[in-house]
Amino acid sequence: MSLERFINQAVSSWMSNEGPHSEIVLSSRIRLARNLADYKFPSLLQPEKAAELTAKINESMQEKYDLELLTMEKLSTLQKRVLVEKHLISPYLSDASSYGAVLLSDTEDISIMINEEDHIRIQCLSPGLQLKETLKKASEIDDVIEAKLKYAFDEQRGYLTSCPTNVGTGLRASVMIHLPGLVLTQQMNRIIPAINQLGFVVRGIYGEGSEALGNIFQISNQLTLGKSEEDIVEDLLSIVHQIINHEESARESLSNMSSIHLEDKVFRSYGVLTNSRIIESKEAAQCLSDVRLGIDMGYIQNVSRCILNELMILTQPGFLQQYAGGTLRPEERDIRRAALIRERLKLEENC
Repeated sequence: MSLERFINQAVSSWMSNEGPHSEIVLSSRIRLARNLADYKFPSLLQPEKAAELTAKINESMQEKYDLELLTMEKLSTLQKRVLVEKHLISPYLSDASSYGAVLLSDTEDISIMINEEDHIRIQCLSPGLQLKETLKKASEIDDVIEAKLKYAFDEQRGYLTSCPTNVGTGLRASVMIHLPGLVLTQQMNRIIPAINQLGFVVRGIYGEGSEALGNIFQISNQLTLGKSEEDIVEDLLSIVHQIINHEESARESLSNMSSIHLEDKVFRSYGVLTNSRIIESKEAAQCLSDVRLGIDMGYIQNVSRCILNELMILTQPGFLQQYAGGTLRPEERDIRRAALIRERLKLEENC
C-alpha cells in the first residue's frame, strides 16, 4: 500500500482538519459515561447480558446514525492497539473488557464504547477548540439513546457510574494542546499546579499515566458532580483561553529574545526528521513538536501544521506495524518510523 493511500485510510478527520485556535489546540473531546438501569455494571455482567446490552445500544443508534459495530473479541491485538492510538477506544476497553465493543462513525468523530468501565461511553472529537459544538453533538447522541433505553439515574446524585469520580454529569471534557513555548520558557511546572487547584487535570497525550510527548498535553475536568455540563465546559474554555494567551506570549518572548537560536532549533529538528534512518518515538515526538512550532512561527513555509497531528499518530507502534503488514521488533519500528516520516515530509513538499 502506498503511503498516501495508507494516510487517507488511517487519518481521522480531527487529525487532518483545522479548527479554531488550531495553531495551539489540536483537538477537543467530550465523553459522557452512562449505564442502563436494568443491568449490572460491566464488571459483574454475564456474557449473555453483555451481548444483549450491546445489541440494544446498537439498535438504538442505527435509526439516526450510520455507525459500524466492532466487537473487541473479533479484533486482533494490533487492530485494538491502532484504535487506542487513534484515541477511538480506551486502553481499558482494549485490554480489560471481555465483552467490549465500539460503534464508530465513518469520519471517526463519533465513538461509542460499550461495556467498558461503564455500559456506555459516548465520545465525540473535533479539530481545534470546539468544546461547545462537540458537547452539543455528544448530547444529541445521548438523547437518542435515552429515548430508547432507561439510564441509571438518581435525582440527587445524577448519572450513576462504576467509578465515583464520574457520578453526576458523567462528563469528561478535554482538549489536546501543543505548548512548546511554555515548556521552553520553563513555565509548565508553575502552570500545572494552578490548573489542578481549579479542579482540572493535566495529563499526557494518551490520558492518565501517559507522558506528555512532543509538548502535547491533555487538559480535562476532574469534577463531574455539582456542576452542569455547560458550566464544566465554560470553565474549561476559560482556562484554555488563558493558556493559549500564555503560550502565545511565550512564543513571542522566545522570538524576541533568541529568534536565531529558535530558528536553528527548528531546522535542526527538521533536518533530523528528513534525513534520519533510525529514530526512537521520544526523539521523533520532540522533533515533530519543534517543526510544528517552526510552521506556526512562519520559519517553515512548505509544510502543513496538520502534519504533527498525523505523524504523532502514524509513528506509534501499532500504526507502524499495520503499515509494515506484520509484527516488528523495537529497532525495526525505529527504522520504519524514520522511513515513514521521511516519506510523509517528502509527500508534503511535493504537494
